[in-house]
Amino acid sequence: MSKVYFTDMRAKPGRSLLDKLELLIKRAGIETIDFKDQFTAIKIHFGEPGNLAYIRANYAARLVQFLLTKQAKPFLTDSNTLYLGRRSNALDHIQSAFENGFNPIAVPCPVIIADGLKAIDFKEIPLNLKYCKTAKIGSAIAEADIIVSMSHFKGHEQAGFGGALKNLGMGAASRQGKLELHSSSQPVIDVAECTSCGQCVKYCASKAIRLNAEKKAEIDYKKCVGCGQCVAVCQFDAAQPVWDDSTDVMNYKIAEYALAVVKDKPHFHISFIMDVSPNCDCWACNDAAIVPNIGIAASFDPVALDKACADLVTNAGASFNTVLNTKQAGELQNMDKFTLIHPNTDWLAGLNYGEEIGLGSLDYELVKVA
Repeated sequence: MSKVYFTDMRAKPGRSLLDKLELLIKRAGIETIDFKDQFTAIKIHFGEPGNLAYIRANYAARLVQFLLTKQAKPFLTDSNTLYLGRRSNALDHIQSAFENGFNPIAVPCPVIIADGLKAIDFKEIPLNLKYCKTAKIGSAIAEADIIVSMSHFKGHEQAGFGGALKNLGMGAASRQGKLELHSSSQPVIDVAECTSCGQCVKYCASKAIRLNAEKKAEIDYKKCVGCGQCVAVCQFDAAQPVWDDSTDVMNYKIAEYALAVVKDKPHFHISFIMDVSPNCDCWACNDAAIVPNIGIAASFDPVALDKACADLVTNAGASFNTVLNTKQAGELQNMDKFTLIHPNTDWLAGLNYGEEIGLGSLDYELVKVA
């Protein structure tokens, strides 16, 4: 049974949440890792500009300061996005990170975009598993000696939720790797809902969408890579994912890629169950948090960590005036809120598969740290 360490959001003078974060990771055993002179990748999502739900840079700064006392060589990192946006190349990605507080003034370490300037710098890590023979991981992450993940725990429109596995598996994948992860999930257009606004055409990085003779969006599936950008930008629910088994397959592939990231190297994982927005931080906005802020959890086991975080959100009462449409705060306690929001997803499928391939365990002990 894996141990997941947890601290809540209560703080008082002389003991801030930053202090509690450092105590948490020490209690969870991070000091058992020998960081001396080791390149330590801190895998984090910098947040698409316009989104305000991402992890605050203050937490990253405290982690970096701790690692520096252990004589580590830490750097903050993420891979470029598959979809068109302000994190799709290294220059814009770094600028976005700086704008959101992940800059040398606030966080005393470099920011390195893992798959390089144009998202083509990656290493292939052998897997020979059911879905992926190799994993195409951004070089800076693949070449790191130690992996520490900092994940914002929140909902996700295709995976059900985004936690440690998605941060590692999808987030560390190069653009070519992201193509592989998304390739089972090409969207469709509901022409009855299409208003001919053209936003999907404008934002399709693969140039796979056009307006046809009837001024309705139409997808060229020979060009479509299944990135879901059209689903993200469509305000009229005309662009929709295909809900067959593709979301499960994507979660399986994410688990395989996550295994490749941590394979044969020390790794440690932290999840922030705060600002639990219904969708991914890749959106340039964030909807209201579906539950009150819960706390921070840490573990050497990313599968157990994700399961514990999901259980904590399930056990919590819902917040008022959110996408869950509760009439009063506290409703929906002990209900799976991610499945309520994204009913065609099965987040547990990916965790079950992660356990099957040896990434971690679904059985955990929650150890509370005051």
